[in-house]
Amino acid sequence: MKRKRYLSLFMALMLLAALLAGCGSSKSAAGSPAAQPEKAYAQEDVSLRDAGRPGSVQPPENRKWIITGEIHGETEDLDSLLDGVYDQVAALGGYIEDQNVYNGSGSKSRYRSAELTVRIPVAQVDAFTEAVSEASNVVSSSRNLEDVTLSYVDNETRLEALKIEEARLMALMENAENMSDLLEIEKRLTEVHYEMERITSRLRTYDNQIDFATIHLNLEEVTEYTPVEPTLWERISGGFRSSLVGVKGSLVDLFVWIIVKSPYLVVWGVIIVLIALVIRAIEKRNKNKKAIGKKPMAGPDGNVPGAPSAPPVPPVQADSQDFAPFPPKNKEK
Repeated sequence: MKRKRYLSLFMALMLLAALLAGCGSSKSAAGSPAAQPEKAYAQEDVSLRDAGRPGSVQPPENRKWIITGEIHGETEDLDSLLDGVYDQVAALGGYIEDQNVYNGSGSKSRYRSAELTVRIPVAQVDAFTEAVSEASNVVSSSRNLEDVTLSYVDNETRLEALKIEEARLMALMENAENMSDLLEIEKRLTEVHYEMERITSRLRTYDNQIDFATIHLNLEEVTEYTPVEPTLWERISGGFRSSLVGVKGSLVDLFVWIIVKSPYLVVWGVIIVLIALVIRAIEKRNKNKKAIGKKPMAGPDGNVPGAPSAPPVPPVQADSQDFAPFPPKNKEK
């Protein structure tokens, strides 16, 4: 019982030490890219079979469309895949708008990943998607089409109206008769020019978004590809292999954790041993006190109160034949 109690105390203290040590690591893990939520987009999902098929989504040509897409792929060599993406983007006439590469280590996944924002000409979107699908294991793919035709036409109409107003203001400025009218015309002309520049900038932004699709690439380096449509047996075998890999990774992580936290473990081990020795000494002393207090004292007659007394010895009866009285003295001589 004592050993079980000491073992329970030891395990409780070890668990407390692990929780205290894990508090610091959880703070650092919270800021890692693996813990960050994925960006949300208004998406039109495309199946994996259609992800790399040219012409899978063909928007009407008489509309203004802004195309955005997202591809999540896996690879065994992230550097090689990135080089291929760079070459493909340059060959298709696109460019890299944003890039973030993260290097790390783990068990199943090496936690090396890259997030890229690629701008591709609209006519080459399907070709780029197909190239990425062939070079990596595409886990998910999506595409979103935003119709901005009405907004684009409204801005164009507004710009034409401002140009007409600008021409009229220029004509009025030439025929102005006094300084106050000239100042009023110049003030309004400045406002018109500002509004024209703002609308022109908006139309240029629209043109860039319409001419170049925005593709968000999320590439991850793994040791084992995620099956796209696994069968029942593939799910069982894959789950079993994943469990083995997870156990291996957990053992490695545990070994690393023990080595890293060994100074804390030594300190806690000494504290636990000291506590166990103190508890053992206290219990031994209490046990001795109880044994001395319960020991009975002998009474005046030499008997211990409460102790069983010896059974009485029965008296011995003399036999008349064996013990005859002395014969009487013979008076006759």
